[in-house]
Formats: sequence, C-alpha cells, structure tokens
Amino acid sequence: MTASPSRDLNGLRVSRETSEKLENFSVLFQKWAKSINLVAPSTLSDFWQRHIADSAQIFQLFPGPKRWVDLGSGGGFPGIITAIFLAELGDGWVHLVESNNKKAAFLRVALHETGARGSVHPIRIADAAKVIPECDAISARALADLPQLLDYCTPWMMTDRKPHAFFHKGRDYQQEVDKAVGRFQFDLVKHRSVVEPDSVVLEIANLSRKNQ
Repeated sequence: MTASPSRDLNGLRVSRETSEKLENFSVLFQKWAKSINLVAPSTLSDFWQRHIADSAQIFQLFPGPKRWVDLGSGGGFPGIITAIFLAELGDGWVHLVESNNKKAAFLRVALHETGARGSVHPIRIADAAKVIPECDAISARALADLPQLLDYCTPWMMTDRKPHAFFHKGRDYQQEVDKAVGRFQFDLVKHRSVVEPDSVVLEIANLSRKNQ
C-alpha cells in the first residue's frame, strides 16, 4: 500500500527517511494482520488515515525527544508511529506495554524492521510502573474509558515529573470527562482530531485524586 505522506498525514511534513519507515511499517502490518487481529478489519481499507495519520497527531502535539509510555500498544498505534518519528531525532524512546504475546511479537519485529526507537514490555499495565518508573508522556488509543485510563496513569502522573497524557477519544468523549471529574482533578486540553471531525485527542496534565 502506497501513499503520499503530505496528503495522508494531513499536511504533516515528513522526511523521506520517515516516510520510508512508515511505508515499511504499513507493509509489515498488512502481512501480520492476515493472521493476527491487530485492528478491526473494516478499518484496513482506510489504513493510512484511520491509523497512521491518526496516531501521528500525538507526536505533533508533543514533539521532541520525549520518553513515552504507550499503554495497550496492540497493533502499534500510536506507540510505533511515535517511535518512528523519534528515530528521525535520534533521541527519545517509547516503552510499548502490551500483555498479548502475539501482538508483543509483532511490535518487536516492527521496531526492528523500521529502526524505530522503542522497546516492548509484555506485561500487565498494572505492573508497568515497576519496570518503567518515569516518563515524560503517556499515550493510549482504543484501550479504556477515561476514568480507567487515569487510574492506569496515576503511578507516573502523580509524581514530581508530572508527565502529560494523550488519549484518542470519539464523539462521546464528554461523557467520559464528566465521569472522570467526579474522581480526579486535572488540567484538560481538547485537541480536535485532524482525521475524524467528531473526535478529539484529550491532553491531561497535573493529575490528582479527589478525596472520596
């Protein structure tokens, strides 16, 4: 599957090297997706927009050589895409947390074959902070509702380092935000998706629990 990065990544300027890495990842993904359910099959026909361009938004929102934790990495979105962009910088790292062994195997191969900057941790999210004690940013896509995501993030976000978290959410995101504010205090920025008009990327910072 080929694509024009300037079009399919919604105007994001992509170097030839990064474009080639994204193309290599796309080919590898299509191959593995024939035997492993990495994403919903119905989304494969619009793969670049629905998955690669959608994931690339995260790096646009928080660029630079950051240390990321990507929770429930699955088919590599957004974690592998972020790791590919970091390869161009030659700095930064993505810790991909994925407990499914088959998906973790795919992620390892994807990192190796694209030269992306990351490592795979085939562990439960609840155990991840013991292995990855600090980070600058956290990402997750299609993993859980916002209150659950914030529960997952507390070991990193309630520290002096105070990383930012970035979560892709669909049109009903406000219901999740309303539910989360009953349990947590946080700063929130809603970034409109460049791929789906009704979707957002929620940026969360300064997280703390409310007294129950």
